[in-house]
Amino acid sequence: MSSSSAIAIQGYAGSFHELAARHYFGSTPAIAPCATFSEVVRQVTSGAAEVGLMAIENSIAGSILPNYSLLQRSAVQVTGEVYLRIRQHLLALPGQELADIREVHSHPVALLQCADFLALHPWQLVETVDTALSARHLREHSQIGIAAVAGEAAARLYGLEVLAHDIHADPENYTRFLVLERQDPERSISTANKASLYFHTDHQRGSLARVLTCIAGHGFNLSKLQSCPRPGRTWQYYFHADVEFDEAAQLPALLQELTLLTDDLQVLGAYQRGEYY
Repeated sequence: MSSSSAIAIQGYAGSFHELAARHYFGSTPAIAPCATFSEVVRQVTSGAAEVGLMAIENSIAGSILPNYSLLQRSAVQVTGEVYLRIRQHLLALPGQELADIREVHSHPVALLQCADFLALHPWQLVETVDTALSARHLREHSQIGIAAVAGEAAARLYGLEVLAHDIHADPENYTRFLVLERQDPERSISTANKASLYFHTDHQRGSLARVLTCIAGHGFNLSKLQSCPRPGRTWQYYFHADVEFDEAAQLPALLQELTLLTDDLQVLGAYQRGEYY
């Protein structure tokens, strides 16, 4: 992408989204902070940002279900992914100690990642829109007695001290981020070795099993299967599947067979498997 293009992210300076974007795109492109994931998608579809970066799942907190719905109903295409190791710390203004803390502010997913540590203390937990923004507010409003859960980059950027390091429940704490661009049916997928699919099946016994057998029969690895409720269809679900393969030329044959076994099959994106940072 060109150096003048903006990358829309959910979050602000010092956030994990920004760190993931810098790993994937490099340090040159401008970052367009967004308060919500919906705004990230709007920035991309409107052309205000050339690409967007959106978290989709975390190895501790699980899937971010609303974002699967965003993918399915928006005019965006998944063109890449990146996995970022998340190290959550407890941050506060300099000179404070754990005994001084009354409240802890952070994004709800970050609080969930650190639930075991936070449960050991009688603190009130306050959900915010972003980890880094919580850290920034501590500095801007000189909030004594309040801590934030955020990363080391936010601590450095806003001049905060780390009261407790690595407070997430699992040391192997990774978040997967998707790279989003506006839909373009002419975009080449010749180097792709992974695809994100959307579909739903009829309500007959064995329908989903036949889909899974088909995927396996074509030699694809099913790396993710996520069910989400279908609006207006009580107790019916659609599925988001990530499949991995060796050559992009394998994908059309699978899709052709899946169209006979599913309803409303959509390819949300075909791209290269992401790297871990």
